[in-house]
Amino acid sequence: MAQKLNLEVKRARIKEIEQEMNSPEFWLDEERSNLRTRELKNLKSEIDKFDELKELVEMAGEDDLPGLEEEVKELEKLTWFSGKYDSNSAIINFYAGAGGDDAQDWTEMLMKMYLKWANENGYATKILNQSSGGIAGIKSATVEVGGQYVYGKLKKESGVHRLVRQSPFNAKALRQTSFSLVEVLPEIEDKSKDFEISDKDLKIDTFRASGHGGQSVNTTDSAVRITHLLTGLSASCQNERSQLQNKMSAMSILRARLAKLLEDQHKEKISELRGESAEPEWGSQIRSYVLHPYKMVKDHRTGYESKNPDEVLNGKIDDFIEAEIKMSKS
Repeated sequence: MAQKLNLEVKRARIKEIEQEMNSPEFWLDEERSNLRTRELKNLKSEIDKFDELKELVEMAGEDDLPGLEEEVKELEKLTWFSGKYDSNSAIINFYAGAGGDDAQDWTEMLMKMYLKWANENGYATKILNQSSGGIAGIKSATVEVGGQYVYGKLKKESGVHRLVRQSPFNAKALRQTSFSLVEVLPEIEDKSKDFEISDKDLKIDTFRASGHGGQSVNTTDSAVRITHLLTGLSASCQNERSQLQNKMSAMSILRARLAKLLEDQHKEKISELRGESAEPEWGSQIRSYVLHPYKMVKDHRTGYESKNPDEVLNGKIDDFIEAEIKMSKS
């Protein structure tokens, strides 16, 4: 198990972070230092759990081993996250699809579901961008979820999610089917050594923000859109109070999209990417949430289902996540 958990790599990473923390410049960048401190804490916790469990197994008699089974299983789950970006935080994009007002309402319901899941698991969340719907809900939104292994856990949630219910926007309460696209991306650090984006490959546009966002909204061109010319991928942000903050958030989203594209196309360098596969495709739904005429949530890839959609929409999605990870590993 030690080899599968990459413990030697993690011990080396601990030494690297500790050396970095000895530098006076380390604490000048508050966001980066907080990220490193959290990473160090998580790495040490993993290694301590393994060392403690190893000691208990060595001390235990044959009759005592079954009592350690659950702890072993919990530790084994960490071996699932062996992908290049699996240990990273995640950026989640939400897009309303077919279904008009119902789809926009459904998109907001989905966003709240993942926010509740994140809060239940103790992950930090931040809404980077949000476009409100005409009557209700949202047309699109971008959410940052910070924590160890968030991307590894959520990356299989990418795809089309379908809702079937009686429409609250229809006077006759007819049954309505709505679609929303979820796109999960790995968050990549601005100063990542192996991920460089050339300024000459970027086009930066500014525009006037709309919606909520403080006193500067609708008065200055604070919103920012950044386009990567090689691939056509773009990212925008307008929720922050200043143009600089919006630019930093947009770059964070763009790095995440490029990292996901590198992973999907099995490329090593951004310069190897081309625009043909840059946009996420709308395929058939990966999961259906049925509220009428019966109640059920079913994942069409794994077959896993729940008869309690209210609980699922309140963020109880760990069983769906685990089923998908297990299927992909097998």
